[in-house]
Amino acid sequence: MEIKKVGVLGFGLMGCGIAQVCAQAGIETVAREIDQKFIDNGFGIITKNLSKAVKKEKIDQSEMDRILGNIKGTLDLEDLKDCDLIIEAVVENLDIKNEMYSTLDRICPDKTIFASNTSSLTVMSMAASTKRQGNFCGLHFFNPVPAMRLLEVVKTIATSQETIDTCFGFGKKIGKTTVLAKDNSGFIVNLLLVPYLLDSIRALEQGVASTVDIDAGMQLGCNHPMGPLTLIDFIGLDTINNVAGIMFEEYKEKRYTSPPILKKMVIAGYLGRKSGKGFYDYSGDEPVPTDLGI
Repeated sequence: MEIKKVGVLGFGLMGCGIAQVCAQAGIETVAREIDQKFIDNGFGIITKNLSKAVKKEKIDQSEMDRILGNIKGTLDLEDLKDCDLIIEAVVENLDIKNEMYSTLDRICPDKTIFASNTSSLTVMSMAASTKRQGNFCGLHFFNPVPAMRLLEVVKTIATSQETIDTCFGFGKKIGKTTVLAKDNSGFIVNLLLVPYLLDSIRALEQGVASTVDIDAGMQLGCNHPMGPLTLIDFIGLDTINNVAGIMFEEYKEKRYTSPPILKKMVIAGYLGRKSGKGFYDYSGDEPVPTDLGI
Protein backbone atom coordinates (compact mmCIF):
# COMPACT_ATOMS: atom_id res chain seq x y z
CA MET A 1 0.00 0.00 0.00
CA GLU A 2 1.26 3.46 -0.89
CA ILE A 3 0.86 6.04 1.86
CA LYS A 4 -1.09 8.99 0.43
CA LYS A 5 -2.58 10.49 3.58
CA VAL A 6 -1.00 10.65 7.03
CA GLY A 7 -2.47 11.56 10.39
CA VAL A 8 -0.20 12.90 13.12
CA LEU A 9 -1.32 12.71 16.75
CA GLY A 10 0.34 15.53 18.65
CA PHE A 11 1.60 18.77 17.10
CA GLY A 12 4.48 19.51 19.43
CA LEU A 13 8.12 19.66 18.36
CA MET A 14 8.24 16.05 17.12
CA GLY A 15 4.75 16.09 15.62
CA CYS A 16 5.52 19.31 13.75
CA GLY A 17 8.66 17.81 12.29
CA ILE A 18 6.86 14.64 11.22
CA ALA A 19 4.04 16.65 9.63
CA GLN A 20 6.56 18.87 7.84
CA VAL A 21 8.53 16.05 6.22
CA CYS A 22 5.32 14.32 5.15
CA ALA A 23 3.98 17.52 3.61
CA GLN A 24 7.32 18.19 1.88
CA ALA A 25 7.02 14.76 0.25
CA GLY A 26 3.63 15.74 -1.15
CA ILE A 27 1.61 13.69 1.33
CA GLU A 28 -1.71 15.08 2.57
CA THR A 29 -1.23 15.44 6.33
CA VAL A 30 -3.72 15.95 9.16
CA ALA A 31 -2.32 16.98 12.57
CA ARG A 32 -4.58 16.51 15.58
CA GLU A 33 -4.23 18.32 18.90
CA ILE A 34 -6.40 18.83 21.98
CA ASP A 35 -6.39 22.64 21.89
CA GLN A 36 -6.29 25.17 19.05
CA LYS A 37 -3.37 27.00 20.69
CA PHE A 38 -1.18 23.92 20.15
CA ILE A 39 -2.18 23.77 16.50
CA ASP A 40 -1.37 27.45 16.05
CA ASN A 41 1.96 26.99 17.81
CA GLY A 42 2.76 23.99 15.62
CA PHE A 43 2.10 25.89 12.40
CA GLY A 44 4.29 28.66 13.80
CA ILE A 45 7.19 26.25 14.23
CA ILE A 46 6.80 24.83 10.72
CA THR A 47 6.46 28.29 9.18
CA LYS A 48 9.64 29.40 10.97
CA ASN A 49 11.52 26.32 9.70
CA LEU A 50 10.36 26.84 6.13
CA SER A 51 11.05 30.58 6.22
CA LYS A 52 14.67 29.83 7.12
CA ALA A 53 14.85 27.46 4.14
CA VAL A 54 13.48 30.19 1.85
CA LYS A 55 16.03 32.68 3.21
CA LYS A 56 18.82 30.20 2.51
CA GLU A 57 17.36 29.65 -0.99
CA LYS A 58 16.87 25.94 -0.37
CA ILE A 59 13.22 26.34 -1.38
CA ASP A 60 11.22 29.23 -2.86
CA GLN A 61 8.07 30.88 -1.52
CA SER A 62 5.77 28.87 -3.78
CA GLU A 63 7.27 25.63 -2.44
CA MET A 64 6.77 26.85 1.12
CA ASP A 65 3.13 27.63 0.34
CA ARG A 66 2.69 24.18 -1.22
CA ILE A 67 4.09 22.44 1.86
CA LEU A 68 1.91 24.43 4.27
CA GLY A 69 -1.09 23.72 2.04
CA ASN A 70 -0.56 19.98 2.52
CA ILE A 71 -1.09 20.25 6.30
CA LYS A 72 -4.43 20.58 8.06
CA GLY A 73 -4.90 21.02 11.80
CA THR A 74 -7.84 19.52 13.66
CA LEU A 75 -9.20 18.95 17.16
CA ASP A 76 -11.36 16.00 16.05
CA LEU A 77 -10.08 12.41 15.89
CA GLU A 78 -12.81 11.72 13.30
CA ASP A 79 -10.80 13.77 10.78
CA LEU A 80 -8.15 11.01 10.77
CA LYS A 81 -10.54 8.23 9.79
CA ASP A 82 -9.49 8.09 6.12
CA CYS A 83 -5.71 8.21 6.72
CA ASP A 84 -3.53 5.42 5.37
CA LEU A 85 -1.07 5.86 8.24
CA ILE A 86 -1.47 7.46 11.67
CA ILE A 87 1.69 8.37 13.57
CA GLU A 88 1.35 9.11 17.28
CA ALA A 89 3.76 11.61 18.83
CA VAL A 90 2.24 12.51 22.19
CA VAL A 91 3.58 12.44 25.76
CA GLU A 92 5.16 9.16 26.93
CA ASN A 93 2.10 8.08 28.89
CA LEU A 94 0.78 4.65 28.00
CA ASP A 95 -2.78 5.31 29.21
CA ILE A 96 -3.12 8.48 27.11
CA LYS A 97 -1.73 6.75 24.04
CA ASN A 98 -3.93 3.68 24.39
CA GLU A 99 -7.09 5.71 24.90
CA MET A 100 -6.50 7.39 21.54
CA TYR A 101 -5.59 4.12 19.83
CA SER A 102 -8.77 2.45 21.11
CA THR A 103 -10.91 5.29 19.77
CA LEU A 104 -9.15 5.39 16.40
CA ASP A 105 -9.37 1.60 16.13
CA ARG A 106 -13.16 1.94 16.00
CA ILE A 107 -13.07 4.90 13.60
CA CYS A 108 -10.49 3.82 11.03
CA PRO A 109 -10.77 1.07 8.41
CA ASP A 110 -8.77 -2.13 8.91
CA LYS A 111 -6.18 -1.09 6.31
CA THR A 112 -5.03 1.96 8.31
CA ILE A 113 -1.59 1.44 9.84
CA PHE A 114 -1.03 2.74 13.37
CA ALA A 115 2.51 3.71 14.38
CA SER A 116 4.02 5.17 17.53
CA ASN A 117 6.95 7.55 17.69
CA THR A 118 7.67 6.38 21.24
CA SER A 119 11.33 6.40 22.21
CA SER A 120 11.15 4.03 25.17
CA LEU A 121 7.81 2.25 25.57
CA THR A 122 7.36 -1.14 23.91
CA VAL A 123 5.14 -0.95 20.84
CA MET A 124 3.28 -4.13 21.75
CA SER A 125 2.00 -2.45 24.93
CA MET A 126 0.12 -0.06 22.63
CA ALA A 127 -0.79 -2.49 19.84
CA ALA A 128 -2.57 -4.65 22.41
CA SER A 129 -5.16 -1.89 22.90
CA THR A 130 -6.34 -2.39 19.29
CA LYS A 131 -7.69 -5.13 17.04
CA ARG A 132 -5.08 -4.40 14.34
CA GLN A 133 -1.89 -5.77 15.83
CA GLY A 134 -0.68 -6.82 12.39
CA ASN A 135 -1.06 -3.22 11.21
CA PHE A 136 0.75 -1.69 14.16
CA CYS A 137 4.44 -0.81 14.37
CA GLY A 138 6.87 1.76 15.69
CA LEU A 139 8.14 4.67 13.59
CA HIS A 140 10.78 6.39 15.70
CA PHE A 141 11.93 9.72 14.28
CA PHE A 142 14.77 11.82 15.65
CA ASN A 143 14.84 15.48 16.64
CA PRO A 144 14.93 17.75 14.69
CA VAL A 145 12.91 15.58 12.30
CA PRO A 146 13.48 17.63 9.10
CA ALA A 147 17.28 17.44 9.57
CA MET A 148 17.82 13.95 11.03
CA ARG A 149 18.08 11.27 8.37
CA LEU A 150 17.29 8.16 10.43
CA LEU A 151 13.93 6.45 10.90
CA GLU A 152 13.70 3.35 13.11
CA VAL A 153 10.94 1.00 11.96
CA VAL A 154 9.98 -1.22 14.90
CA LYS A 155 8.50 -4.68 14.38
CA THR A 156 6.53 -6.34 17.17
CA ILE A 157 5.92 -10.08 17.37
CA ALA A 158 2.54 -9.42 15.70
CA THR A 159 3.45 -6.84 13.02
CA SER A 160 2.90 -8.14 9.49
CA GLN A 161 5.65 -8.06 6.89
CA GLU A 162 3.32 -6.10 4.62
CA THR A 163 3.14 -3.35 7.26
CA ILE A 164 6.93 -3.29 7.57
CA ASP A 165 7.37 -3.13 3.78
CA THR A 166 4.82 -0.30 3.54
CA CYS A 167 6.58 1.69 6.27
CA PHE A 168 9.97 1.18 4.65
CA GLY A 169 8.46 2.56 1.42
CA PHE A 170 7.02 5.48 3.37
CA GLY A 171 10.42 6.18 4.94
CA LYS A 172 12.02 6.31 1.52
CA LYS A 173 9.27 8.60 0.21
CA ILE A 174 9.92 11.18 2.95
CA GLY A 175 13.70 10.99 2.44
CA LYS A 176 14.72 8.96 5.49
CA THR A 177 17.16 6.09 5.84
CA THR A 178 15.19 3.30 7.49
CA VAL A 179 16.52 0.61 9.81
CA LEU A 180 14.58 -2.30 11.28
CA ALA A 181 14.54 -2.82 15.04
CA LYS A 182 12.91 -5.37 17.30
CA ASP A 183 10.34 -4.21 19.82
CA ASN A 184 12.61 -3.76 22.82
CA SER A 185 12.55 -0.65 25.01
CA GLY A 186 14.89 1.91 23.42
CA PHE A 187 15.11 0.06 20.10
CA ILE A 188 18.61 0.56 18.62
CA VAL A 189 19.62 4.16 19.24
CA ASN A 190 18.27 4.86 22.72
CA LEU A 191 19.31 1.42 23.96
CA LEU A 192 22.89 2.54 23.37
CA LEU A 193 22.56 6.32 23.72
CA VAL A 194 20.76 6.64 27.06
CA PRO A 195 23.45 4.85 29.14
CA TYR A 196 26.11 7.01 27.46
CA LEU A 197 24.24 10.20 28.37
CA LEU A 198 23.64 9.04 31.95
CA ASP A 199 27.33 8.10 32.27
CA SER A 200 28.32 11.62 31.20
CA ILE A 201 26.25 12.99 34.10
CA ARG A 202 27.86 10.50 36.50
CA ALA A 203 31.30 11.60 35.26
CA LEU A 204 30.38 15.19 36.10
CA GLU A 205 29.03 14.16 39.54
CA GLN A 206 32.21 12.23 40.28
CA GLY A 207 34.47 15.14 39.35
CA VAL A 208 36.09 13.39 36.38
CA ALA A 209 36.05 16.67 34.47
CA SER A 210 34.09 19.89 34.07
CA THR A 211 30.93 20.27 32.01
CA VAL A 212 32.82 21.99 29.21
CA ASP A 213 35.68 19.48 29.19
CA ILE A 214 33.39 16.43 29.17
CA ASP A 215 31.57 17.90 26.19
CA ALA A 216 34.76 18.90 24.40
CA GLY A 217 36.34 15.51 25.06
CA MET A 218 33.50 13.55 23.45
CA GLN A 219 32.85 16.08 20.70
CA LEU A 220 36.45 16.31 19.54
CA GLY A 221 37.73 12.91 20.63
CA CYS A 222 34.88 10.96 19.03
CA ASN A 223 33.94 13.46 16.31
CA HIS A 224 30.42 13.87 17.72
CA PRO A 225 28.45 16.94 16.54
CA MET A 226 27.88 17.98 20.16
CA GLY A 227 28.94 16.85 23.62
CA PRO A 228 26.67 14.65 25.77
CA LEU A 229 25.71 17.31 28.31
CA THR A 230 24.84 19.77 25.54
CA LEU A 231 22.80 17.01 23.90
CA ILE A 232 20.90 16.34 27.14
CA ASP A 233 20.05 20.05 27.35
CA PHE A 234 18.82 19.89 23.77
CA ILE A 235 16.65 16.81 24.36
CA GLY A 236 15.38 17.95 27.76
CA LEU A 237 16.47 16.73 31.19
CA ASP A 238 12.92 15.72 32.06
CA THR A 239 12.69 13.65 28.88
CA ILE A 240 15.96 11.86 29.60
CA ASN A 241 14.88 11.21 33.20
CA ASN A 242 11.51 9.80 32.07
CA VAL A 243 13.02 7.62 29.34
CA ALA A 244 15.65 6.29 31.75
CA GLY A 245 12.90 5.39 34.24
CA ILE A 246 10.91 3.49 31.62
CA MET A 247 13.99 1.62 30.42
CA PHE A 248 15.04 0.76 33.98
CA GLU A 249 11.61 -0.75 34.61
CA GLU A 250 12.01 -2.82 31.46
CA TYR A 251 15.58 -4.08 32.02
CA LYS A 252 16.29 -3.58 35.75
CA GLU A 253 19.88 -2.67 34.88
CA LYS A 254 21.84 -0.08 36.87
CA ARG A 255 23.07 1.67 33.75
CA TYR A 256 19.53 2.96 33.15
CA THR A 257 19.13 4.56 36.60
CA SER A 258 18.95 8.35 36.72
CA PRO A 259 21.90 9.96 38.57
CA PRO A 260 20.89 11.93 41.70
CA ILE A 261 21.91 15.29 40.19
CA LEU A 262 19.64 14.69 37.19
CA LYS A 263 16.63 14.08 39.44
CA LYS A 264 17.41 17.19 41.48
CA MET A 265 17.76 19.35 38.38
CA VAL A 266 14.40 18.17 37.04
CA ILE A 267 12.75 18.94 40.40
CA ALA A 268 14.35 22.42 40.32
CA GLY A 269 13.00 23.05 36.82
CA TYR A 270 16.42 22.89 35.14
CA LEU A 271 15.13 21.16 32.00
CA GLY A 272 17.68 22.36 29.45
CA ARG A 273 17.18 24.73 26.53
CA LYS A 274 13.39 24.75 26.80
CA SER A 275 13.52 26.17 30.35
CA GLY A 276 16.61 28.33 29.79
CA LYS A 277 18.84 26.36 32.15
CA GLY A 278 20.18 22.82 32.35
CA PHE A 279 23.82 21.82 32.41
CA TYR A 280 24.29 25.19 30.72
CA ASP A 281 22.64 28.54 31.42
CA TYR A 282 21.16 30.03 28.25
CA SER A 283 20.11 33.42 29.65
CA GLY A 284 23.04 35.31 28.11
CA ASP A 285 24.39 35.75 24.60
CA GLU A 286 26.36 32.51 24.89
CA PRO A 287 25.65 29.38 27.01
CA VAL A 288 27.76 29.10 30.18
CA PRO A 289 28.04 26.08 32.52
CA THR A 290 25.49 26.10 35.32
CA ASP A 291 26.93 26.13 38.85
CA LEU A 292 25.49 22.89 40.25
CA GLY A 293 27.55 22.90 43.43
CA ILE A 294 29.26 19.61 42.66
